[in-house]
Amino acid sequence: MHEWLQLLTIAGVFLLSAVSPGPNFAIVTSTAMGVSRRAGILAGLGLAAASFTWALLAVAGIGLILTQVPWIYTAVKVAGATYLMGLGIKMVLGARKPVPEETDGSLKDATAFRKAFLVSLTNPKSVAFYGSIFSVMVPAHAGSWFYVAVVALAATISAIWYCGLAVLFSHGFARRIFTRAKAGIEATMGLVLIGMGGRLLFSR
Repeated sequence: MHEWLQLLTIAGVFLLSAVSPGPNFAIVTSTAMGVSRRAGILAGLGLAAASFTWALLAVAGIGLILTQVPWIYTAVKVAGATYLMGLGIKMVLGARKPVPEETDGSLKDATAFRKAFLVSLTNPKSVAFYGSIFSVMVPAHAGSWFYVAVVALAATISAIWYCGLAVLFSHGFARRIFTRAKAGIEATMGLVLIGMGGRLLFSR
């Protein structure tokens, strides 16, 4: 019973982390509004895949290595910050361009998944987050099933939340607003990503 209660607590922490505004939110909502619902959902699945990856790395103890070896942590941080700022600059520069006509859907889908996956995977704060989950909240003598359950929870909660956001923001009403205010929305989203990248780059 104690382990099940601990799992519920961990699930609550995962949910709070997911709903907190950040680059993941910006990527999913902008993709859902600016490309398509399908692309937005695939971006959400890309974020879920990244959550799964980080949780799995934490189980393997690699997350602890990243946090204990400063130059590796710094390399991940610089890569993540550069990627976020690059995405932001691209969004700002393309803000005044018209909404593109439909092209190869499979290409857009693959791009949406990959972009979201990389945004989350190159965020070094995920290292500390998942590392703290497994070092503080997982019982010392937990069985293998418990670790499997935590990894599954990380991916499932992320998928449900971000795919839900994609469905919400790809609704006709949201897309009509986006079409009319594309320049302002994309410029704002781009500046937010640039700001987050800069904050990440200069954080300790």
